[in-house]
Amino acid sequence: MAGASPTAKLRLQLLAAHLAGSAAADAGAEAGLGVRHCRAADNAAVPDAGKICSAEEAAALIPDGVWLTIAGFVGTSLPELLLRAVRERFDANGTPSNLGLIYAASVGNSKGRGFDLLAAEGLVDRLIYGWTGSAPGFLKLVRENKVEAWNLPLGVVSHMIRDAAAGRAGPVTTVGLGTFVDPREKGGKLNSRTTRDVVRLVKLGGRELLWYQVPDKILVALLRGTTADLDGNISFEREALYLDQLNQASRAAMAAHNSGGLVIVQVERVVDRGTLHPRAVHLPGAIVDRIVLAPPDLHWQTLREPGYDGSLSGEIRTPLHSISPLPMDERRIIAHRAMLEIDRPNCVVNLGVGMPEGVAVMVATHSHQNPNTKSVTLSTEAGAFGGIPGGAQRFGTSHNAGTHVPTATMIDFYNGGGVDIACLGLAEADSAGNVNVSNFGAGRMPGCGGFIDISQNAKTVLFVGTFTSGGLKVAVEDGMLRIKQEGRLPKFRATVHEKTFAGAAANGRRVLYITERAVFGLAAQPGGIGSTIELLEVAPGVDLERDILPHMGFKPLIRGKVKQMPAQIFQP
Repeated sequence: MAGASPTAKLRLQLLAAHLAGSAAADAGAEAGLGVRHCRAADNAAVPDAGKICSAEEAAALIPDGVWLTIAGFVGTSLPELLLRAVRERFDANGTPSNLGLIYAASVGNSKGRGFDLLAAEGLVDRLIYGWTGSAPGFLKLVRENKVEAWNLPLGVVSHMIRDAAAGRAGPVTTVGLGTFVDPREKGGKLNSRTTRDVVRLVKLGGRELLWYQVPDKILVALLRGTTADLDGNISFEREALYLDQLNQASRAAMAAHNSGGLVIVQVERVVDRGTLHPRAVHLPGAIVDRIVLAPPDLHWQTLREPGYDGSLSGEIRTPLHSISPLPMDERRIIAHRAMLEIDRPNCVVNLGVGMPEGVAVMVATHSHQNPNTKSVTLSTEAGAFGGIPGGAQRFGTSHNAGTHVPTATMIDFYNGGGVDIACLGLAEADSAGNVNVSNFGAGRMPGCGGFIDISQNAKTVLFVGTFTSGGLKVAVEDGMLRIKQEGRLPKFRATVHEKTFAGAAANGRRVLYITERAVFGLAAQPGGIGSTIELLEVAPGVDLERDILPHMGFKPLIRGKVKQMPAQIFQP
């Protein structure tokens, strides 16, 4: 490359890196020409590459004390290289420090990878999140009173970020009324250090509403995409979700004009300007300040496994026959019964994390038992419409999705009543029909996620979970359910630890509580005052006096003869 211009050298280096893989990129970096680990001095000599820098250089730009927002969802779209660089700088220099973090859902493997990289005392001193179950390090800081912390509905947090981007004061909504985020309950506060109110009860037109106040300034965004061009335009062609990255970037970009805001995007490849089609660009270069090129081992599509699944990004469609049926156990029984609640064609369904994920598998493998499922649209609050939603560390994504939309847009659809049936988890329920999935005491408080947004607005709500937990073992024998070993922990309690769903907020909607041995429904109390849980169905082989009533903290309403759960559920 003797005699070539600096720009030409850079472009040749980029080409060589993509042809030869990460090893070539690392070798180029050592030679002083690499983009994957480039130096500021190299960029100064190459005007085209002015936004490209190393992760270490990017981390050095983050000031102390600011609010920071991070891309990602459960196990997807993690800007891992950027987070590592921030943590390494803090460990070495004590900066950046006292950051505030606002995010809809954490990303991690619950073993230190992901958002937990930032879970260090002094690095972070305040948190606003929808769900942080994959980052237990943050929960430890909350338990130990090392940080201020608020848990708010995931959709509300998404809209807070959007409102911050638009310069608005924050969402004003019915979402959260009657739950633990209502200021008449806890206001979303998680420990004694947290005294400031970020949720306020207001009245507009005679209606009670909650006003969620956005942080004054969200000045730094750590984001992630697939491809960047030399102007900073970012495309997402190999990403499984859009999430809220445009809103996250917009807020920091607007702040950049006034007070030094910063948008840093981690990508897996860089191309020349003019390469990306305008319709492929999700983040415009005008609002991107720095680009960091990540090696493959720090840029997994999802944390479930390395590599790339084109069925999650929409590049290909995977054959549904490749999805294995669920084994005959309590999870399958519950998922099967829930699938039968899809009672009309063209339903839009939301599936929550955990037990509800099995409904997607049943739709894929047993749709012949319910013709209505052939036209169902399964969706996720993260932004996937259609296809078969992924589970575990792929939660929020979807195989063969029909389309992807930003999280805030999906939440708009949900809040407007777009979900016909929501299938959500069931950790605890009480005699008034209240449900808890967010806080189980002893510091176990992963958060509400999208549960509140969805359960308060779906036309029909199915809460699904085992009847007891902690060692439960069941078997199906000759079409009968046998309880081989009862769980140690009852789920139907006199009072739940925390109200993530308020039975009083059902407003006449159909609400079911589906377990492996019984189905309950939300009903009005005799006399019409308040709500209660009514026993509707029991599984074949289950004895009411032996297997149900002794394991409840209250007696459910029983009116007339209780039906038997559909026999087909208990057949191979």
